[in-house]
Amino acid sequence: MKHSLALSFLICALLARPAVAQSQEEDAPEANPGRPTVSTPATLTPVGYLQFETGVSAASHSPEFTSRFASNEVMKFSVHRRLELLASSEPFVHSRVAGQSANGVAEVFLGAQAVVSPGEGAKPTLAVSYFHRVYDGGAPEFDFGSPANSALLLASADVKGFHYDANVMFNEQNEGPVRRAQFGQSLTISHPLLHQLTISGEIWHFTQPFLRSNAVGNLWAVSYTMRKALVFDVGFNRGLTDSADMALNSERGFRLQSTRETVRKPNRTAFWRRNGIVRQA
Repeated sequence: MKHSLALSFLICALLARPAVAQSQEEDAPEANPGRPTVSTPATLTPVGYLQFETGVSAASHSPEFTSRFASNEVMKFSVHRRLELLASSEPFVHSRVAGQSANGVAEVFLGAQAVVSPGEGAKPTLAVSYFHRVYDGGAPEFDFGSPANSALLLASADVKGFHYDANVMFNEQNEGPVRRAQFGQSLTISHPLLHQLTISGEIWHFTQPFLRSNAVGNLWAVSYTMRKALVFDVGFNRGLTDSADMALNSERGFRLQSTRETVRKPNRTAFWRRNGIVRQA
């Protein structure tokens, strides 16, 4: 049985003018990170704010590769309180397959998420999401594969001090001209430990149509909220099936107001990405 390890650091930060009053900090929008868990929240980011989730991932013991290292980027922008636009990519991938190393680019996905039924408290927020792969760089994929098209049903709610995110996924996978359906489910339950710490547990499952198998994993994560728009996450993911891989990923991001702001180009290193400073024009 293979094991899976996932480590994710996610920073969702809102950077404005250097001198910001305490009242302005209190009114800052809350970060809504979707990492390091497989499940995606049904709730959206605040309207008019662009959220970046930037980081790296490292994996091993997968059917398609011996080891894999990649940078990744997720961007979210809500154009309406019920509609969010998303983009996801892995601009750099270093992999090792059968003793041979290679560098390349992985997939680029564009999509949208829409809230169909807003919720509050124990009443769940229900949403639907769709992603389409617009570019495939041919890099080796993770154990559960990479879909050409993906549709999701999402639900999120708070019950007796616990928060849950539940997803049902309907994916289309292809190998050459052959296309097959893939189905997945994930459930994440979170509970605050201290004032700024939250622990999350997750179980996920994906069918593997081309391997005629299933991938199942269990993930545990701890998040630290430094402030409303600044969150750190770290998680450990253990694969429970023979086809599950071992992965380590580190991620951070920030959210910035979309109007009258400029972004300085970020500095980049092999293992970490430093985000640019955002200043109001």
